Amino acid sequence: MMIVMKPTATAQEVQAVIERVQSVGARTHVSAGEEVTVIGAIGDREHVARLELEGAPGVERVVPISKPYKLASTQFKHGVRSVFEIAGRKIGGERFAVIAGPCTVESREQTLESARVVRDAGASFFRGGAYKPRTSPYAFQGLGQEGLRLLAEAKEQTGLPIVTEVMDARDLDQVLEVADVLQIGARNMQNYPLLAEVGRSGTPALLKRGLSSTLEELLMAAEYILKEGNEAVILCERGIRTFETAYRFTLDLMAIPVLKELSHLPVIVDPSHAAGRRDLVTPLSLAAAAAGADGIIVEVHPRPEEAICDGPQALATDEFADYVERVQAAAALAGKALSAV
Repeated sequence: MMIVMKPTATAQEVQAVIERVQSVGARTHVSAGEEVTVIGAIGDREHVARLELEGAPGVERVVPISKPYKLASTQFKHGVRSVFEIAGRKIGGERFAVIAGPCTVESREQTLESARVVRDAGASFFRGGAYKPRTSPYAFQGLGQEGLRLLAEAKEQTGLPIVTEVMDARDLDQVLEVADVLQIGARNMQNYPLLAEVGRSGTPALLKRGLSSTLEELLMAAEYILKEGNEAVILCERGIRTFETAYRFTLDLMAIPVLKELSHLPVIVDPSHAAGRRDLVTPLSLAAAAAGADGIIVEVHPRPEEAICDGPQALATDEFADYVERVQAAAALAGKALSAV
């Protein structure tokens, strides 16, 4: 449940409520706003209810949260949407984030060239995979530590924050040395031990929807990160499996407004993996931006025809600036402006 403190509540009154909640074995999650502090009580509802906190000093009201995902729910934030500032770039609210770069880090030349193009076009973040989950165990799995080193160099040269995937908790410390945002891929959406470790890391997380996952399952996965104290979780719709065979996945554009109704967390879209085809990436991006998405994560490569991974869906770098202009115009229809320093 959610305990809403009065605007006049003192720090001592807030602490007293926290200690009472914890005394019955429940966990607390404190969200301190400019005017109101909200304490989320996570645990046995009956035990917390018996505390009768409604009459406690400094408490304005106690609100049960009906959804199974407590911290991700709009109820927890009183309908106020979360906006995250990461290395000077904002995601959420009136800002639209463009996250762009190659599917995988292949070489120094390819990485740095992509990063410069992405920066010059006004993108907010640079993306690139050092570790890659592949369907075939014989496919290229990424450069690993060398890939992280190249991402660090790209960050140093361009100033762009880095978004990169972590697949295994054993790699987390090394990835954290480079990443400004930890990407959790669709195949790891329900890797709960990994989600918990990412939550404890405190580094912002970009959580992709699983290939056959419901929106509630996505939000429950986000809850694993949030409950460890990491408030900065970005949800990503990347296409789901349906009966349709004309394209790789079905991009669920309806997930954008519905997730915004269910959760306060920012929602971005991955048109590249949904489409699997370069010619479909731009129309899907425009539709996502106009539908109110908080950003897009898209694949860009200097020479897509030579790409080791997912070349057919990658935009060419020489087309990227025009792409950003068009997406920016679509985002403006939803009242959003590009988020870049």
